[in-house]
Amino acid sequence: MKQLLMICGTLALLANVARSDGPKDNNPDNVRQVPPPGIEVSDEDRGRLQQQLQELKTRLTELRKRDDPLSKNLMPDVEIFYRAVDQALRYDEFFAPGDIRKAEQVLEEGLSRASALLQGKAPWMHQRGLVVRGFRSRLDGTVQPYGLVVPEGYRVDGEKSYRCDLWFHGRGERNVEVQFIHQRMTSRGRIAPAETIVVHPFARYSNGNKFAGEIDTLEALAHAEQYYRIDPERTSVRGFSMGGAACWHLAVHYADRWFAATPGAGFSETPDFLRTFQNEELHPTWWEKKLWRLYDCPDWVENLIHCPTIAYSGEIDSQKQAADIMEVAFENAGMDMVHIIGPQTAHTIHPDSAQEIERRLASLAERGRERFPQAIQFVTYTLKYNRMHWLTVDALGQHWERAFVRASCPGRACDIEVTTENVTAMTLEFPAGWCPMDLQSEVTLNIDGNRMTAPRPKSDRSWRCQLHKDDTGRWQIGPRDTTGLVKKHNLQGPIDDALMDSFLFVAPDGASTHEMIEAWTQAELQHAIDHWRQQMRGDVRIKRADEVTDEDIARHHLILWGDASSNQLIQRVLPDLPVRWTAESIGIGEKDFAAATHVPAMIYPNSLNPERYVVLNSSFTYREYDYLNNARQVPKLPDWAIIDASEGSSSRWPGRITDADFFDESWQVRPVAVRE
Repeated sequence: MKQLLMICGTLALLANVARSDGPKDNNPDNVRQVPPPGIEVSDEDRGRLQQQLQELKTRLTELRKRDDPLSKNLMPDVEIFYRAVDQALRYDEFFAPGDIRKAEQVLEEGLSRASALLQGKAPWMHQRGLVVRGFRSRLDGTVQPYGLVVPEGYRVDGEKSYRCDLWFHGRGERNVEVQFIHQRMTSRGRIAPAETIVVHPFARYSNGNKFAGEIDTLEALAHAEQYYRIDPERTSVRGFSMGGAACWHLAVHYADRWFAATPGAGFSETPDFLRTFQNEELHPTWWEKKLWRLYDCPDWVENLIHCPTIAYSGEIDSQKQAADIMEVAFENAGMDMVHIIGPQTAHTIHPDSAQEIERRLASLAERGRERFPQAIQFVTYTLKYNRMHWLTVDALGQHWERAFVRASCPGRACDIEVTTENVTAMTLEFPAGWCPMDLQSEVTLNIDGNRMTAPRPKSDRSWRCQLHKDDTGRWQIGPRDTTGLVKKHNLQGPIDDALMDSFLFVAPDGASTHEMIEAWTQAELQHAIDHWRQQMRGDVRIKRADEVTDEDIARHHLILWGDASSNQLIQRVLPDLPVRWTAESIGIGEKDFAAATHVPAMIYPNSLNPERYVVLNSSFTYREYDYLNNARQVPKLPDWAIIDASEGSSSRWPGRITDADFFDESWQVRPVAVRE
């Protein structure tokens, strides 16, 4: 009987693999549209929806004229309903007849809220159960929705703080704004723990809560914390399928923020998953392999010593691969991973497993997260993710190579032990009230075998010590020298990083000297605008170069399109970029390329505002082919690339990449000999 069950399980597994995206989604020359084309909407339905939209637009216009704080603060809670249906009508995003009725219900709620707000009321602020909220994203200024499940016992005027579970949704190619909002208005979803606020981020559609989806998740949580009594010591991350992948990545990158993580199914890294689940033959460039380290979770597993983790898989689910590969990573790091397996279960959560997960989570929530543990360890590959409890890594020896810190501060004893790998500057800091060390004793640091005396704690029980390596590689107390260009947190690349904070597209205000480059620029600019809306569900801020103000330069990363002859801002910053660009040639490092057929894509600190980036000729770097499987949605270009426009763009690349690399830690071009 046992052998028969094993055979049946194997057949089910193979069937599940066969139902995956499959070989048809491995052909970059024949890529289906994501989201798919919508159904035809009758004139009658379209007219009715447009009439409701117009009515809601009129009320929104009245609200925008008001100067009261209530209207200003809560406008996004109304605008999300308008934008959802407007987008669906504009871009053919009704995918089933039932979506029309969903849109009507979405508009009904928007109209109801607008009417209430015009009367100075906001009844949804007191609502329990299912609540949809909205916030204005700092990335592009668009309103973005998220859902809540508010416990029935919650009172606005109460004092009790509540546990919060972030639940990350699975892949849904037809789950754009209308469908998402309606679902969050009508369904509690997979989880509804007692006395728990559940936050459902939209996360910019279908990207595994990466890139703009990652920022959306953090902004949704911050918005919910602003309006609801969420206990930051009892906030967890959870998800299944694509949401399980999101859970893995947010757990390893922000391990000190959560009291627990419960990833289910999904994927936890790129190459093995695509070979196993997608049956894809991979031929990555050397820089793509390095960039996999941004979101490949096995490389970051040691951080999970700070985040209790409960993995779940169905026994016969092909996506069990995600937890299996993480289990090996845990073992290699000297830890044993809890892996709850639903018996004879395919791609869903077994009821008994769900109960076991909830039992374990309830116990962990009673304890809450550990605020400032005496011993910490932290692994990173980029300064994008540079914090763990009382440690901040300020500089690396080399990006995209493993960097590691282990530090211990054993109670009142003032002997701190630190060992490092590929780290050249760091800050150790306990905020007021949290320093465990004796106030009257000298602090001794033993860092990589070097002993030194550090400042004593302050009288408010705070303590801060900055450290850096000198030119000889020896650790010294004090901050590193940052008078020149250096890579630092949120100014470290790669190109995609500029789209993870407030950005402005800067279109050419003239024409390129070269006809081919002019055509390529216009096509790629339009592609970037269209696909930011289509995939990241936003509308880019865009100005011509001659319209950009000093305020724009102060507020935004600048995404500059064109060349020095077509874009005056490129001409303005070009002397400070590590590229030689004339009408005849483009040079970077030891190589030169014909300017008539080549264009640079690049990220670099903005010489007009060194706390912001300039980017040349690129939006986010993955393209249509990568939309078909979320594991493919990783950076495709490093800090700079030279694109041959003569071969045209494709579903994978903006043109043929003739050269590409990362800048060094001082934003300088690396010699060819040290690449890879």
